[in-house]
Amino acid sequence: MPTLYGNTTGLSPNATKLLERIYRRKVPLHVIATPELIRALAEASHETGRQVGALVHRSGEIDYVIVGDATRLMLPDIGRLRAAQGRFRALRLVHTHLWNEPLTRDDFVDLVRLRLDLVAAIQLNPGGEPRTLHYAYNTPARETAPDDDAPAEHLPYTAVGPVLIGRVDVDFGGLMQALEDEFNKHSRTRSVTGKDGRALLVHVSEKTKHGALARAEESLRELAELAATAGVEVADNVLQLRERIDARHVMGKGKLDEVLLRAAELDVETLVFDRNLTPSQASAIAKHTDLKVIDRTQLILDIFAQRAESRDGKLQVELAQLKYALPRLAQKDDSLSRLTGGIGGRGPGETKLEIGRRRAKERVSFLEDQLKRLSRQREQRRRRRTRQRVPVVSIVGYTNAGKSTLLNTLTGAEVLAEDKLFATLDPRSRRLRFPEEREVVLTDTVGFIRELPPDLFAAFRATFEEAADADLLLHVVDASDPARDQHIETTEALLTELDLIKLPRILVFNKVDRVDREEARWLQQGSPGAVLLSATQRETAHPLLLRIAEHLKSRWEEAALVPTYVAAADDELADDGDHGASGDGDQAPHEDPVLHGDGDGDAPWSEATEEGTSLTTLAELGARPRRTVLRI
Repeated sequence: MPTLYGNTTGLSPNATKLLERIYRRKVPLHVIATPELIRALAEASHETGRQVGALVHRSGEIDYVIVGDATRLMLPDIGRLRAAQGRFRALRLVHTHLWNEPLTRDDFVDLVRLRLDLVAAIQLNPGGEPRTLHYAYNTPARETAPDDDAPAEHLPYTAVGPVLIGRVDVDFGGLMQALEDEFNKHSRTRSVTGKDGRALLVHVSEKTKHGALARAEESLRELAELAATAGVEVADNVLQLRERIDARHVMGKGKLDEVLLRAAELDVETLVFDRNLTPSQASAIAKHTDLKVIDRTQLILDIFAQRAESRDGKLQVELAQLKYALPRLAQKDDSLSRLTGGIGGRGPGETKLEIGRRRAKERVSFLEDQLKRLSRQREQRRRRRTRQRVPVVSIVGYTNAGKSTLLNTLTGAEVLAEDKLFATLDPRSRRLRFPEEREVVLTDTVGFIRELPPDLFAAFRATFEEAADADLLLHVVDASDPARDQHIETTEALLTELDLIKLPRILVFNKVDRVDREEARWLQQGSPGAVLLSATQRETAHPLLLRIAEHLKSRWEEAALVPTYVAAADDELADDGDHGASGDGDQAPHEDPVLHGDGDGDAPWSEATEEGTSLTTLAELGARPRRTVLRI
């Protein structure tokens, strides 16, 4: 017996027979629908008082007969057959509209989202007779040049109608062949700058009294930077402020349909939501589209997975990924519903879902044990370093504030420093030499970010153990970032959570070369104790070095360092093979607290290199005069 889909409740026997007979119709490839099929749909629709549709295969067979209500048609799950780039589903939807209305937004969404060949709507008159036809088909996204006079918005479909039923003259088979050829050509020639494809960014937040729009725009800007760091090309973004977040779809079903149409228009592969989606929200959104749906947490986890180099970092990222994925394994699908038999077939055993969850939990437990062991090893290294009485200065701050660049400038190291978020994932430590054989260990740390995912924060909490034993924190802020005040608040909040807020801190405004003098003066007046510099310009680091020496003077006096310096073992300086440099030779103490020459007239500062220790001079921080003396 043929199967009817959709709203089949309450159908009369006569209506059921009319609907089942539709399956007998055959439709040639060269027409949208035959007059016989149109009359059969109209008759069944008039009998039931509901919309009736048929999904017609290119072979001519009727694959599905669907019954809706008076205003809409709910399509069944038609699978993913032929749903590939540049190909359509080989199914066209022909259905009725009872109130003489044209194609609706639901029709266009179904056309684009399901990649149907075509959607056609038959308008009925009050007597149930078919009068006119509206139809629409997909078209490739249009690339517009900046100086193009065409409208900026290009719909991902073409709509035609109304056309009188007897005057519909379309070679359907030829149209589909031409469109698929055009889609294939477009997909081959479209340039994609991101290695992981194109994405549409979506921000949804609740309305508040003040500054909601500005905060939303800043959040989207940061999300775009995260996407670029992850290797994703941002095609566009969508922003919506709502009275309340929708519990199921975040933004509401209607707005979600608009987003999916926009995604089809831009030919994107991924939707990136600027919030953490619950498992049920992610599942509900994914059911409405074949696009990849990820949230902010997944994007950050992907960046961390790309950036992790050390064993610590890789273990921490894997742990965070597993903790994120565990609750989402509860969203069972067909592939996880089978049973595996117990020993001897005594019982149903575990489902594949249960096996996956158990193995994930076992892996989480193993990773936590490994990280605890590595944490103890770091603690031992810190104790040895403490016994050597070498002060520690940790560089903290918001991501992409220039922390690694500052470390390179002060120590002459070659730590990776890029204009990207989370360029540094593993802590880096380097030695920095001051006059009279005074030294500090300078440590770079992972950058902070607002709303850091809890699982990720917990996994990387051990990374900040290095900062916990610091004698001084350098809080680096991007002075050119319009959201610098929010970044300062975020960093201080995380320092409070890490119990580091009580440590002495120097506020360092970096990238002052990107702001005008008036703004720089305003920054200095607003934060009198702050240091303004550009980490890419060595000469601007002098005031910061003076401040560091001033803060650590009492620490050095307490340590009572002897003139002879003995190099520490490599593993006492930094983790995972990333070691700092040490001094090479003895130097008699100088009565006057100045940075003095070593025979050539230049004051020695340590520089970490792969070969060991080399010396860079204070003059290299400036214009390299023959002799440079800096009073502290």
